[in-house]
Parts: sequence; C-alpha cells; structure tokens
Amino acid sequence: MRNIIWLLTIVAAVAVLPGAGEQSTIKRLDGSKLASAEIDSTVTRLMHAAEVTGVGLAIFDQGKVVYEKPYGVRDKEKNLPLTEDSVMTAASLTKVAFAYMVMQLVDERILDLEKPVYQYLPKPLPEYAPYKDLAGDPRYKKITARMLLSHTSGFPNWRWFNDDRKLNINFEPGSRYAYSGEGIDLLQLVVETITNKPLQDLMRAHVFEPFGMTRSSMVWENRFESDYANGYDEWGRSLGPERRPKADAAGGMQTTLGDFARFMQAVMEDKRLSKRTHELMLSPQIQILSKHQFPPMDKETSEGNKAIRLSYGLAWGLYWTPYGKAFFKEGHDDGWRNYTVCFEKPKTGILIMTNSANGEGIYKELLETLLKNTFTPIEWEGFTPYDKLPPREPLKQHTVVAVDSKLLDRYLGRYGDPPNLILVVRREGDHLSLQENDEPKEELFPESERDFFSKMADDVFTFEVDSRGRATLMTLHTGGKDIPLKRID
Repeated sequence: MRNIIWLLTIVAAVAVLPGAGEQSTIKRLDGSKLASAEIDSTVTRLMHAAEVTGVGLAIFDQGKVVYEKPYGVRDKEKNLPLTEDSVMTAASLTKVAFAYMVMQLVDERILDLEKPVYQYLPKPLPEYAPYKDLAGDPRYKKITARMLLSHTSGFPNWRWFNDDRKLNINFEPGSRYAYSGEGIDLLQLVVETITNKPLQDLMRAHVFEPFGMTRSSMVWENRFESDYANGYDEWGRSLGPERRPKADAAGGMQTTLGDFARFMQAVMEDKRLSKRTHELMLSPQIQILSKHQFPPMDKETSEGNKAIRLSYGLAWGLYWTPYGKAFFKEGHDDGWRNYTVCFEKPKTGILIMTNSANGEGIYKELLETLLKNTFTPIEWEGFTPYDKLPPREPLKQHTVVAVDSKLLDRYLGRYGDPPNLILVVRREGDHLSLQENDEPKEELFPESERDFFSKMADDVFTFEVDSRGRATLMTLHTGGKDIPLKRID
C-alpha cells in the first residue's frame, strides 16, 4: 500500500506542473528523438523503483535548455511538490560554480594558477589554525591553484577521514589525482584573502547575478523559507534543509533546478570567460588511472577507463566519446545526490538534482535512456544502479526513555578537535541536540542515561563522566566504528 501511495504522490506532483501533458520531443546524442511522455514515464518509474523522493531534471541541446521539469516532492510529510524554484543543496556541484568564479579571477590576472598559493597569504600557511598540521611538511609550498582545482594537491578528501583526523599531504603535489574538498577550501581562503571579499560576495558578483541565478546563495537566506526541499536518507527519513550560516566553496551552495540549469548554459556558452581560459578549464590536467574515485587514497588502478581517456580538468571531470569530449560533475551529501554532464561540441547534456540518498541508483538508466549516453564511468563514480544494490539493512530499533533534566545538563558543552571539528551539545527540553560546526542541528534522544540516538541517522552517542559526574568524553558509534570525542569546555 505504501508503494502505491508513493507512486500516486509522484504522478500527482508531475501532473500539476505546467506543460506536463505536452508531447514535445528532445533530440538525443545519437540523433534519435524522445517524447516528453516517455521522459515522464521513465523518471516516475525509476523514482518509484529506487524510492527517490524528488528529482529535478533539465536536458540541454545546442547549449539551450530544451526540457526542464521537477518530479516528486520537496516535503513528504506535507506532500509539497518539488518546483523549479525549490532551493536544494548543490553539494559538490558547488565546486564547479566556485571554479568558474576563480577562472574569472585568472582572466583578470588576480590569480596565477602556477603560483604556490602560500605566497598569496600574509603569513605562513601553518600559522592559520586549520593548517597547523602542515607545519612539518614543506611540500605545502609546492601546492598551486591548478593543483587544488584538479585535485592533485595530495590532501585527503576531508581530514576527519584520517584516523588521527589531521590534515596531511599523501603524495608529491601534482603527481596523481585524489579528490579533495580540503583543497577547494584552501583555495577559498586564498581568493578571499587576495580579493579582500567574502566568498558570498564574490559568487554573487561573478556567477549568481550575471547568470540570473536569483535563488542561489552560498549561505542560507530567509527568503528561501517559502520554497525549499528537505533532504531524505535511504529509508526516506527527512534530514531537513541545510541552513548553512557560513560559505563553503566545497559544498555549501544552495540553488535550484532552474538556477543551476542557467549556470550550465553559461558554461556551454563560454560566458564571462576568455576562450583561452575556458579551454584551459576543460582541458585535461591529470590522467585518472584509479579504479574508483572514492576512497581517494585507494591505490588500486584499472585500465577500464583508458578507452574514454578519463581525466580531470580544472574542477571538471572529462572523458572522450564518439560524440566528442564530455565534462561532468557530481554532488553527494547526506540526503542529496546530483549529477551533470555535457558534451562539448553538440552542447548536449543533462542535469539531475535529487533530494534523496537513493538518487545515484537511477543515474545510469536516466543517462542511457534520456541522453543515449552509455559512456559514463559508472563503476569509477560509484553509481551502482538501484537494482544491483545489496538489500538495505533494516533500521535499528531504539526506545526513548525518560531521563532527569539534571542528568541531561551535565552533557551540555563542546566536544571534538578544534578548530577543525567542534560538536556542540545543547538541551532541547527532554532530549539533546548536537551541531557539528555549521551543519544543521541533529536531535538526540535518550535510550539510557548515557546513550543517545538520532532519528535522522544510525548514529549512537555514549557519554562518559568522571567521579564528579561531569562529562569528559562523548563516543560516536557509527558505521561499525567508535570515534572518541573529548570535551573541550
């Protein structure tokens, strides 16, 4: 019964949209035509099968949007349909929008791609608190903006994936590809320093306003409250929106289907970049030989993508096909899965934005059916089709118990490893909340006096107290790991 209701919800959300009944057609890569009704049936069928909450879809041909439509809902609990203006988390699609602004600074000769980035800063890089871990490794002086944009700096994706949660350089900068959000955040520090402007202002002036991205921002804005999407996990639990107060070039952009489609048109039309700089951005900087993109430091290699010459440009992935060069980017965050790919010569492409952790499971069939694109490095990307995934593990059952407020109060405070990781525990009536850095708050409910669980994830937290009853340690149990987090104050 739940599946029938869910399918009816998807169909109803599509049916109320203007133009849903039109029988227009789109041209695919191989020249064949596809009717809008076939697009609708394909998307709704896949959403139902893979349990995807909402999908924003845009298809491009000759550099223009020829099909744009939202499917499903932005809020399951209120049954609110996803719209073209619903604010969604871009996740790592943020990186290519950021890079487009950076390349304009290159055109303006404000930034040199070959200059070691530490030379742009008024003090040594390790004297900045987030980069103190690099003090004993002089290789940081070799890292350039080109390396940061092409993910060849040697940084991990994020330092907290390391056992010691410290930032390090894993290989000679420039020698191999390893995806790194840390590298993009360093470049954010550099451009904010040399321009003396915050990232939000730079993106507004160089990207959002010129391209008509009127509902996009690097931070959450009150005006988004009228139409935003919640993210949903694999089990369909709402994670809410990402109301970020600070700009993050690696993944914090809030945008919409309509806005990011306009951005992709701008990229295909070379807007605001010189021809030379645009070509440089989409030129291979490093060949990719790794079998999988994640984990980035995995040393397993493969010959499987040599036929498509898989490589990385400046912020964009690249591959070659009988239809010419394609450039692509994915976005992956809790409750958000996004993907875009465009073929340079025919200027044909697709944008897929979903507010569901199950979104990647429908990419392969969408790409092959709607675009006739059979060249995507699906295995390297980690986009396992929904019908090839192992059975989803059942949710662990928890029971909320009553805990005296005085016991709750002794757990309040800050935990972690400042300045990189700070988790703030607060009391919310009869339970707790936890906030990691600038992420949205997560409510924690007691299942014993010391153990608390999240209804939005499979995380369990255990508090340790000293002889005076004061909390000294919080241990996060997640993904089969126990992560100790010391109390800071």
